[in-house]
Amino acid sequence: MARSTQLKTQLIACTSFVAPQDVDWQADPSATDAEALTEFAGRACYETFDKPNPHTRTTASYIHHVLEVGHTALLEHASATIYVRGLSRSASHELVRHRHFSFSQLSQRFVHTDEAEVVVPELIREDPQLNELMLRTVDAARFAYEELLTALEERLAGEPNALLRKKQARQAARAVLPNATETRIVVTGNMRAWRHFIGMRATEHADVEIRTLAVSCLKLLQENAPAVFSDFEITELPDGSSMATSPYVTDF
Repeated sequence: MARSTQLKTQLIACTSFVAPQDVDWQADPSATDAEALTEFAGRACYETFDKPNPHTRTTASYIHHVLEVGHTALLEHASATIYVRGLSRSASHELVRHRHFSFSQLSQRFVHTDEAEVVVPELIREDPQLNELMLRTVDAARFAYEELLTALEERLAGEPNALLRKKQARQAARAVLPNATETRIVVTGNMRAWRHFIGMRATEHADVEIRTLAVSCLKLLQENAPAVFSDFEITELPDGSSMATSPYVTDF
């Protein structure tokens, strides 16, 4: 029977910053590279490297001011890459709509999905009968996939290129695979793009799975650049899931 899986997110790359040696400025020792780069970019606009305003002398207070005044273009200099696993194809369709991100997604044309796990919605997973019905339905779809794949490979037996033959068969057979099929995807975005994604998808009105992803990414980013994401507050909804909100506008 099909196996269900859970969402996993991992920060695999982030901005590295080296301040120019001939500029008399330095970020706070506790600032991350993403935060230091954001502050440097902002100070470079007006050459306020001497930090004339006592209210924005720390990196955290400077970034807080950036968020307050909406000068969020500065956040585009720093970026982060997150590897996502245990995400359904249906949720990935929503994710890739965020065009300011860069994506590299698991290919169903090249990777055989006979052992791929599925993402069962919590509302279904918490009910044993519905969960069993879901998994049986997935198994039936996979059986049809295997039947189609075998028949298509036989039909394409005259194609001398083995790789092309497999690709053509899988790209046709995958049409019967359910939206619940797990996908894996590498997502890269600048901090402004990440804030926009979280602002749009971590709200209580978003789909539960994409909201769970947004909150999970937020937690990773708050560790990588706390000053950039500290305005987001994570709270628990009555159903036990989490959401996050910010008092600042996160639109592009």
